[in-house]
Amino acid sequence: MNEHIFHIEFDSGRTLQEQIREYLVNLILSGKLSSNDPLPSSRNLSQMLGVSRNTIILIYESLVDSGYIESRSRRGYFVSDNFLKPEVLESQNLEDSVFLPDWSSRFIRQSSNKRNIVKPSNWQDFEYPFIYGQIQKDVFPIDLWRDSVRKSMSGHWNKYWINDMVDSDDPMLIDQIRTRILPRRGIYAEPQEILFTLGTQNSLYLLANLLCNNRSNVTIEDPGFRDAVNIFSLFDSNIHYQPVDSSGILVDDNLKKSDYLYITPSSQVPTGAELIEERRHALLKMADENDFIIIEDDYDSEISTRENPLPSLKALDKSNRVIYIGSMSKSISPGLRMGYMVADEQLIKEVRSLRKLMYRHPPMNNQRYLALFLSLGHYDAYLKKLRVIYSKKESVMIESIDKYLPESFAGDHSRKGVTSFWLTANENVCTEELSQEAAKNSILIEPGAVHFSTPNPPSHLFRLGFSAIDMNKIEPGIKALSKVIDQFGK
Repeated sequence: MNEHIFHIEFDSGRTLQEQIREYLVNLILSGKLSSNDPLPSSRNLSQMLGVSRNTIILIYESLVDSGYIESRSRRGYFVSDNFLKPEVLESQNLEDSVFLPDWSSRFIRQSSNKRNIVKPSNWQDFEYPFIYGQIQKDVFPIDLWRDSVRKSMSGHWNKYWINDMVDSDDPMLIDQIRTRILPRRGIYAEPQEILFTLGTQNSLYLLANLLCNNRSNVTIEDPGFRDAVNIFSLFDSNIHYQPVDSSGILVDDNLKKSDYLYITPSSQVPTGAELIEERRHALLKMADENDFIIIEDDYDSEISTRENPLPSLKALDKSNRVIYIGSMSKSISPGLRMGYMVADEQLIKEVRSLRKLMYRHPPMNNQRYLALFLSLGHYDAYLKKLRVIYSKKESVMIESIDKYLPESFAGDHSRKGVTSFWLTANENVCTEELSQEAAKNSILIEPGAVHFSTPNPPSHLFRLGFSAIDMNKIEPGIKALSKVIDQFGK
C-alpha cells in the first residue's frame, strides 16, 4: 500500500480523532484503498500521522462498528467489500455512446442570470469586512447554544424532534414565537396562523409560488431587496417599483394598481429608513380600499437599537391583509436558516400544504434547539448583549465616517438602530469598481446600484455593514477605505 496517501494537514480547531476518521472514510469511499491490502497497523499509522496509538485503535474500532473496515485474524484491518468503489467504464468507450443533454434548452425558468448582491464566500479572510447580514462569530454564545442542543438530546426531549412531523412545526417553538417574540412587535397570533420556513427568501418563494403569475402586479421598493425582485419575477409577476425617501416608501396613487406590495418598513433595504407612522396608517387604508395584500419583511427588528421603534404593520392590521415575515438569521445566525410567517389561517394552511411538497418542514432538531434556546432565556440574554455591541459599533461607525468620509452620508446619519449605513461617493465614482479596488486592500463594501431596478441607477452609492467586523477594526477600516476612495478619484 502506498504510504504517501496517509498524510493529513491537521486543523487545530477540530479533534484529531474526528479528522483522521473523516480522512480514512474519504479514502475508502473514493476507492483509493484496496480490499486486498491491509491498512497500516495502528502502530505504523500513529507514527505516520504523529498521534498516539490509542487514537488510531479507537478510530479503527469505530470504523469496524460502522462496517467500513473488517478485522481479519492475524492479518490486520481491511476495507470491507461493501464499500468498494464500483469499476468505472473506460471513458473512451463512452464517448461514442453518450450524448450530453442540452440543459439550457430545457430550463423553463433561470435564476442564475438575474442580478444579485455578491458576497465572497471567504469574507472572513478580509481584514475589514463591512458587509451586511453576517455576524461576528466570537460574539455568538456557542456555549449557551450547545446547552440547548445537549438538552434536546436527552430522552425527555428527543422524542419531539427525532420523528417526521409530516407538515407540522415544533409546538414548543410556535409557543415561544407567539408569546416571546411576536408581542414585542405588537403581534398576537394563534398557533394556526404561524408557519416556519428556511428563512426570508424561502418565505417569499413559497408566497410567490402560491400567489403569483403573469397577471399578478407586485410592487417593490426602489431601491429595495434584490432577492425579492428576483423571486417574484421568477414567477412571471409584473413588477412595479415605488421610490423611497428618508421616511420610507412613498404612499401615493401608484400603489393602487398593486395586487401585492412587498415592503421593509422597520428598516428599509438598503437605506435603513423607518416608515413613519403617518404613512403606515395611510398604507393600510389604501390596501383596504384597493384590495391589495402587504407582505411585511420585519427582518432587522429584533436587533434594532432604536429607543422607541414603531410597532409592526401587522400590529395595526385590522383586516388580516398583512403577511408578516420574520427571521432569526440576523439575531442568532445566518447559517441557522430559520424564518417564520404570520398570516391569515387560510393562507397559512395553503402555504403549509405547498411546503409539505417541497421539504415537509424545517429540520425538527433545529426547531427544538431554537425553542429551548428561547425558553431557557439564552436568547434574551444574547439579544441584550448584541444590542449593546451594535450600539457601540454604530457610534464608532458614525464618528469614523464623520472623520474620514465627511461627505458620504446619503441619508440622515443621526438615525439609530440599524446595522448598516447607506453612503454616497462623488458622482464620478463607480462604487462597483471602487469595491473591487477596496477588496485588493482587504476591505469589503457593497456597491449600491444592485439595489435599484429602474433604468440607469445611480452608481455612486454604497452600503457599509458593521455586524461582522470587529469593533477595533472599524476606524482603521474606514480610514483605509478613505485612502482607496482618494486614490480612486484621481
